[in-house]
Amino acid sequence: MEALLEEATEKLEKKGFIDIEIPEGIDLIAEINRMRKEKNAIILAHYYQIPEIQDIADFLGDSLQLSRAAAETDADMIVFCGVHFMAEAAKILNPTKKVVLPDLKAGCSLADSCTGEGLRAMRAEHPNAIVVSYINCDADVKAESDIIVTSSNAKTILDSLPADQEIIFAPDKNLGRYLNKVTGRNMILWDGSCIVHEAFSLEKIARQLSEHPNAKLIAHPEAEEAVLNASDFIGSTSRLLNFIKTDEAEEFIVATEAGILHEMQKLAPGKKLIPAMTDEDNSCNCSECFFMKRNTIEKIYLCMKYELPEILIDEDLRVRAERSINRMMELSAQVK
Repeated sequence: MEALLEEATEKLEKKGFIDIEIPEGIDLIAEINRMRKEKNAIILAHYYQIPEIQDIADFLGDSLQLSRAAAETDADMIVFCGVHFMAEAAKILNPTKKVVLPDLKAGCSLADSCTGEGLRAMRAEHPNAIVVSYINCDADVKAESDIIVTSSNAKTILDSLPADQEIIFAPDKNLGRYLNKVTGRNMILWDGSCIVHEAFSLEKIARQLSEHPNAKLIAHPEAEEAVLNASDFIGSTSRLLNFIKTDEAEEFIVATEAGILHEMQKLAPGKKLIPAMTDEDNSCNCSECFFMKRNTIEKIYLCMKYELPEILIDEDLRVRAERSINRMMELSAQVK
């Protein structure tokens, strides 16, 4: 086993994931289930994962739901099927637990757009401001933030703060602009964005709406302002799911990462769900996160078998980052 572990580690360092041939005929799902029980492991998955991963997850959720699940779990190992900053957040909240990510290169364009150093410089320019950061950021940015928010709770948390409080909002300018509009604030915005949510083509969506006159356009607030202005409903991942389930409409054009349609169809099997079109000329002409899709069933199997790649964070950084997440949890509990 020691030799196999050494081989796995070597291949991990080269590719960001363990690339070892899996024996033919092995039942991956059965093996994952066996190891899940044997190692007291929990599989957390985001709605943007491939359907096969969503279906085997112990818990499926958006960023806020996954943060809460990570904080509350009694598992010894957390297998995080999402992107790197999400697995980091799980480790921040669970320093004594092993947190593994099937592919270390499952990153995030939005998280990569902001650095702790840049945020420190921005704070120096606005010494009276507090820093509120969207959870889609790395540990260094969380450590430089006063409060972390998700798209689910951002408005509620901002509304709980003094109206005259100067706020720097990072890293998503589109979400920040939307929050300024719905809260009446004038937050200072970091210039970052999600390439997945900026890919939507308003021109193509307008064509879709003309072809489906009874459809409602629903969008995540990370989308660009023009798309949001054309939308019938704007909401976080969890709110979009609830909307298509409870709204009377039978057709929806969905402007967020296309992976969500798998769970949406389960919740509303009789409704027609149409992914909003992008400017890209890809297989589905819909918006998909390349990083989210790096995780596979095969990588989960190898990740659980070798308990690698493991997420490790310097303790001082972890403690500083935890404060801003805990502040989010406290404020979320207070304003439920």
